Amino acid sequence: MKYLTEYRNLEATQKVLGQIEKVVTQTWQIMEICGGQTHSLVRNGLLDLLPEEIQMIHGPGCPVCVTPMELIDLAVKLMEKGVILCSFGDMVRVPGSGISLLEAKSKGGDLRILYSPLEAVRIARENPGREVVFFAVGFETTAPANALSVLQAVKEGLTNYSILVSHVLVPPAMEGILSDPHCAIDGFLGAGHVCAIMGYREYHPIAEKYKIPIVITGFEPLDLAEGIHRAVLQLEKGTFSVENQYKRAVTEEGNRAAQKVIHEVFEIGDRQWRGIGTIPRSGYILRPEYHNFDAARKFELEETGRAENSKCMAGAILTGQKKPHQCPHFGKECTPRNPLGAPMVSSEGACAAYYHFASTP
Repeated sequence: MKYLTEYRNLEATQKVLGQIEKVVTQTWQIMEICGGQTHSLVRNGLLDLLPEEIQMIHGPGCPVCVTPMELIDLAVKLMEKGVILCSFGDMVRVPGSGISLLEAKSKGGDLRILYSPLEAVRIARENPGREVVFFAVGFETTAPANALSVLQAVKEGLTNYSILVSHVLVPPAMEGILSDPHCAIDGFLGAGHVCAIMGYREYHPIAEKYKIPIVITGFEPLDLAEGIHRAVLQLEKGTFSVENQYKRAVTEEGNRAAQKVIHEVFEIGDRQWRGIGTIPRSGYILRPEYHNFDAARKFELEETGRAENSKCMAGAILTGQKKPHQCPHFGKECTPRNPLGAPMVSSEGACAAYYHFASTP
């Protein structure tokens, strides 16, 4: 296939769904790790078209959703200090323990919504008398651009630029889920865009250790149907290996140039995940030689340690223990306009997907 529209072809997708129905003999629970995959499954009605034996479990692959509430609080504090805070748009309405970034802007804070961290470097260059901080949120996918922004600031000798880091990694999250004694997941659809950067060599030990198939999968309806089909074939045969459905974008070794940039600026450390807790060695932190670009250190920010909103089931949603419609506040007290937690407001959040696109619970 040559064109993206071919992966949205209804007839081709229905053919693969029919193949799934022919081979499935029992109930299988498959987790799609990525929030973009979740939205595609719900938006395109695939959850309703799959055989009833296939239960799709929505995973923690929404970077905005897993960004700790206290980091949002720290970002708000920076705005209150007069810092120019730069962020991707999907972060600005996520609630902290008090107010969101957008609410802080309405109170006089200087918030800039950008498409690239390199724009934040430009803003720092153009405003030498102001401190500029980019809210560096994301999985491995956005790490290269965030690392490049630091390297560009070094190259230009900018001392008024820094990043507030909230980078998390997919493989440790998968292991954290699989190591839970109550985990009932039978297979994974791997996040194609993450693997486009990092490859999928890290997934072989996970598949072997937990005896579970992992299929690296794209985001269009045909991608997802093919990924599920491959996972089901393995499950029915009792095999467990890593397969690459998304060959048009992913190789086993990934993008080595991007990886080099990441590893030059970041090293692996422990990370706090919103609604889940600390997962050891599950995120990127700035290397010591780049600590001058660490906003948390630069401004001596202390984490609040405040508890999450007790009404929000984000942790259960992000680990696949609950579906959005099982929350008593879903669509009532919690809506995209007034979210109790990140999964309802993020463009990749499972709750937002169900709210906007699901025909029935």
